[in-house]
Amino acid sequence: MNDRGLSVSAGPMARPVMILACSGCSYAGQLANRAAVELSREGFGRMSCLAALGAHLENYIQSARLSPRIAAINGCDVACTSCTLDHLGISHSTKIVVTHAGIPKKGQGDPAVEDVARVKEFVISTMKENATDSTGRDVSGPQI
Repeated sequence: MNDRGLSVSAGPMARPVMILACSGCSYAGQLANRAAVELSREGFGRMSCLAALGAHLENYIQSARLSPRIAAINGCDVACTSCTLDHLGISHSTKIVVTHAGIPKKGQGDPAVEDVARVKEFVISTMKENATDSTGRDVSGPQI
């Protein structure tokens, strides 16, 4: 367990989370990406490449289809991350929208540390609330 109580083991009880994030030009898009990078580094899940899915690269599509849980972090309600997954027929993701955490879309800029922390907590709590995998099994518990 890391300092946030998240499982970082690869044992049979681990429930890996694939993290896919917007990296759009708005503040909310950049914030989605920064939060995803930090969550991946902290052991919450494994970040993957949304652009590779959009480019229809088969290895990435297969990986997403086989992933038991996907955190689809969208910057705003345009929801490019979730739309990309929907387009590929990948329906077992949890849709997370940064602006729903009270963060404005606004122009460009480097994400503030406190906003990154706020979005990370929003992602974690949203994933806890939606703790099922691609087969509908409850995967809550110590993993998140």
